[in-house]
Amino acid sequence: MKSSSPGGLVYSTDGGRMCPQCRRPLADCQCKAAARPVPAPGGVRVSRETKGRGGKAVTVVKGLPLDDDALAALGKQLRTACGSGGTVKDGVIEVQGDHCDRILAALDKLGHRAKRAGG
Repeated sequence: MKSSSPGGLVYSTDGGRMCPQCRRPLADCQCKAAARPVPAPGGVRVSRETKGRGGKAVTVVKGLPLDDDALAALGKQLRTACGSGGTVKDGVIEVQGDHCDRILAALDKLGHRAKRAGG
């Protein structure tokens, strides 16, 4: 029976843990460098949406040039700053409620230049 995984080296006594895709030590991995997200052409946008949510307002942050792990961590920081729930999906941070001003201030404090989109 053939395995669906590519197999190969996952640990080396010389280099430690190895990347399964490029087969280099994790410190020298080329996969992560190639997979870095490119900043969105419109920049970072913060907007309020209610469409498809039963009339409930959700603050949406789009266009952040971060990888999935960093985006999840930033989403947690923003939800904590707003004292609200939310999620991160498909490169978009959603925070429950209308918190555009708080999120813009938090992003500015963290060094992300964001603009308000919509009304």
